[in-house]
Amino acid sequence: MFAKRLGTLLAGVAAALTAVASPGTAQADDVAIQAWNPPANLVQPLDQVWRHVESTYPNLHGFRNYGWDQVMANRGFINYCVRWDSSAPVSAALRDQIHAALTRQFTKWMNVMVENGQGWERWPYPNVPVRVVGWAVRNRGTLQWTDNSVDIYVNDIRENAPQCRADCGRFFHQDGNYSRCPGGAARHYDMSLWLTAGFRGGAGGDWGQRVGSEYFVGALNNENIHIFLHEVGHSFGLDDFYDWTPTGVPGFLMKAGSAAQITTFDAWMFRDWWRHLKSRYGL
Repeated sequence: MFAKRLGTLLAGVAAALTAVASPGTAQADDVAIQAWNPPANLVQPLDQVWRHVESTYPNLHGFRNYGWDQVMANRGFINYCVRWDSSAPVSAALRDQIHAALTRQFTKWMNVMVENGQGWERWPYPNVPVRVVGWAVRNRGTLQWTDNSVDIYVNDIRENAPQCRADCGRFFHQDGNYSRCPGGAARHYDMSLWLTAGFRGGAGGDWGQRVGSEYFVGALNNENIHIFLHEVGHSFGLDDFYDWTPTGVPGFLMKAGSAAQITTFDAWMFRDWWRHLKSRYGL
């Protein structure tokens, strides 16, 4: 269902939070609730987008592996596997730079759900740690480190690319049963960062995000790795806009090629997803 491809961002948000929700434990009166109050000029296009989602997603509310589901199932964190679909060597320093860039970029989306240090509209996690628990390669010699900070998977091929063990992947075990994962649930991965040599553009979904390895490595120090950011949006359910544009919103990240960062409109689309899904978590 997913297609290929913050403080001025949240200007217009009026209410401030006074408490943080804990799933399944907080009472309604203990949780600060924001009204749905996007900037006035975005009300119409946001409504158009959600109506479009409702009419085009075949299993909108039945699907249970959006990025939201993954963070909530983990009680506030996300684990990644890196699929290194390249023969280029990776030093320990480069590995750590990739991990840091992944965390910074993913956190940009999570920051959309935070206001005055607390979660918006019952969002229970002001901080969502990102961990990389594994690397997958064709040849162990490609990875030029000897420490055991991450699990390493060698020549386990799927989609003609190395993958981390399926027994440890949420995509394959959405029931949360990781009993066959050597490291157990603590070493499971929710998404893959699939870095492919020569790959142009991007792809994203509940399984993770795929971009070119050269592109991602070349953008490690960029403020916004915009193709990757776009694909993370898909992992949380955001749509593509190849054949239409919401009224009065000419450029935004999820309209590929029209913005290089998360815009106010992207941020409110993201919040709109949470607004519509939070009831499934009892919030």
